[in-house]
Amino acid sequence: MGNLIKRRDFIKRAGVASLGLSFASHIGSIANAAAAAKVSAPRAIGPNDMLKVAVIGTNGRGLAHIECLTNIPGVQIAYICDVDDRAIATGIKTTSKWQKSEPKGQKDFRKALEDNSLDAVTIATPDHWHAPMAILALSAGKHVYVEKPCSHNPHEGELLIQATRKYQRVVQMGNQRRSFPNMQQAVREIHEGIIGRAYFGRAWYDNRRASIGHGKEVPVPGWLDYDLWQGPAPRRPYRDNLIHYNWHWLWHWGTGEALNNGTHEVDVCRWALGVDRPIRVASTGGRYQFDDDWETPDTQVIGCDFAEKKSISWEGRSCNDYPVDGLARGAMVYGKEGAVLLDGNSYTVFDKNKKVVKKIKEQAVVDPTNILSGTGVDLDRLHFQNFVRAIRNGERLNSPIEEGNKSVTMLQLGNIAWRVGRELHCDPANGHILKDSQAMKLWRRDYERGWAPVV
Repeated sequence: MGNLIKRRDFIKRAGVASLGLSFASHIGSIANAAAAAKVSAPRAIGPNDMLKVAVIGTNGRGLAHIECLTNIPGVQIAYICDVDDRAIATGIKTTSKWQKSEPKGQKDFRKALEDNSLDAVTIATPDHWHAPMAILALSAGKHVYVEKPCSHNPHEGELLIQATRKYQRVVQMGNQRRSFPNMQQAVREIHEGIIGRAYFGRAWYDNRRASIGHGKEVPVPGWLDYDLWQGPAPRRPYRDNLIHYNWHWLWHWGTGEALNNGTHEVDVCRWALGVDRPIRVASTGGRYQFDDDWETPDTQVIGCDFAEKKSISWEGRSCNDYPVDGLARGAMVYGKEGAVLLDGNSYTVFDKNKKVVKKIKEQAVVDPTNILSGTGVDLDRLHFQNFVRAIRNGERLNSPIEEGNKSVTMLQLGNIAWRVGRELHCDPANGHILKDSQAMKLWRRDYERGWAPVV
């Protein structure tokens, strides 16, 4: 299977053990001990030193990572990693547009982690790999930029927080609106009372996605390392309608539209309202548009109540793109004295008589045909710049993983509520579901033997 390192060979080399994977219960403690023993202090990076980065996952979003990183002075992409030979070639070609040195192509990202000169990784893989891969990178001594959602399930988010604290590296999630200047200003003004006490955030996303049909079991294409693509997920046969995008709609690998797109605006609402974890979560909806292999809801409403007498709702319509307030995606925060409409890096403030009292528009020109980023690479670059400066000089992260994970867990609870078909009551201290053992079983997932992440 391409350059895949067989598990038994990798164990012999002790590489994976030193990176924090437990290959069997009887060596789990050895893996943990090795991870703790072999991680060195982060390399000191002077103001003139090159920051070396590996971009992992370059079939889509990772291409935006490349464009952002190569336009930051002092950053060099040293590796392009992907399980798809074609994506590696595309990633190298894209990097070469902006960078003089050609990065190394690597099908197995774990080989890149063995390079002591590598400082950081960015992760743009399928959701089921986000947290396990980030934990491996952290235990190898690397800083991490991981796309949203930072985990496939709430338990993985907890492990990622533990790993961040243990290995003391910089970890930022890709909820880039936290770095948009006008969004920062809008949230600051909400906190200062521009609409009085803010108590409700409403977020939405719509699209017109086509049916994914009914897949057939077929041979794995020669360009794909399917075993490594599955990684921590229990093995399933390859089907012709799974890769590279439709895994989003299958619970085994994906997290549905709620985490795929809802994370952005829900995170903004939670940020604006100043709340952490909900005490009550409910969800309605279903797969309504087509009869196919799609498992997650294509139509969903998630509602969360917080102890501070505040609420957030998210409405997702994957297959009906009728806009809300003229926007395909956005958020509205309501307060006692008015409301604020939040749209990317623009916002509008209304008083309680619906009169516009302030309107701030994004000044940068955003190319609507740029498929790499729905908000424009120029804006995304601000988030990457913050990540790089945090590594170089300790600048405060705009979205530390502890903060990003709260928004992710909130929507994961919404998915759990939908899957069990009832309202959940949660502990606001940690998000855990109270007095519902069936729902709490979905707090974590099963793993392929030997692939469970450990810290």
